[in-house]
Amino acid sequence: MILGTAATVGGVWALRRLLHRGIVRGLRAPRVPHAQELRAFGLPPDRVREVDIPATGGKRLAGWLALPPQATEGPVPAVLVMHGWGSNAAMMGPVVPPLHAAGFAVLLVDARCHGHSDDETFTSMPRFAEDIASGLAWLRHQPNVDAGQLALLGHSVGAAAALLHAAHHDDVRAVVSLSAFAHPAEVMRRFMAEKKIPDLMLGWYVLRHVQRVIGVTFDEIAPLRTLAAVRCPTLLVHGMADRTIPVEDAYRLLSASSRARLLLVEGDHDLRDALAPHVHTLVTFLRRAFQIPSDPSHTEID
Repeated sequence: MILGTAATVGGVWALRRLLHRGIVRGLRAPRVPHAQELRAFGLPPDRVREVDIPATGGKRLAGWLALPPQATEGPVPAVLVMHGWGSNAAMMGPVVPPLHAAGFAVLLVDARCHGHSDDETFTSMPRFAEDIASGLAWLRHQPNVDAGQLALLGHSVGAAAALLHAAHHDDVRAVVSLSAFAHPAEVMRRFMAEKKIPDLMLGWYVLRHVQRVIGVTFDEIAPLRTLAAVRCPTLLVHGMADRTIPVEDAYRLLSASSRARLLLVEGDHDLRDALAPHVHTLVTFLRRAFQIPSDPSHTEID
């Protein structure tokens, strides 16, 4: 009888371990290759260089640093750009030319498990935030960058991670959040519904296990909570036709902070093409945050 009980317990334990491995594997972000033609992001090749950035746990982040001509005359403000889940730094390339033209240095980073950066057993929004912190620490030691004039621009999970970082640190002047969600648990439930995972029992277990793996609760890292603690100006940008994160999330986030502003654009979740008509607004927002006089031709944002 004792042997039978032990075998049953062992079988349950093994089944549970397999389930846990399956959950982590099933939620793993796909590693999308870089598009080679985007290497210079439309800039002269001598303005962009590939960089290696030390990260948490001895890991390495791959990235690109684009420096404007003004950087030869002295340190310039810089914007760290973080992509979303299953994306990479190259896919954020369209934001580089307008920021570069405005005189900002731009650092695009591959999060761990993405692009050319090192792998991990798992990645998560808090780990995206750790990679943002690593990128900022690296930027502060660059002679062409003004360490007191840094900003963040993130997309989707990268946007949520930017808000998470800014909620706990006062080292950035502004955050531009593209297509951020209001609460990660809601995103997870939509994902599980698409995969036909029953929410009543298995879905609840998946959410619980993911929170255990990442080491924090979804409530603690939800943009609805972190944005309220962000002390720098924040620009929320959201596509009115976003089918991944409903535009209602943007309105909910806006209501969470008196320092946030909302820019709605004609576009879906991706926003790479949708941002083109609004780059002047983004640049004006960052100029204000950096306390740089705005170009009169730039659109003002209330």
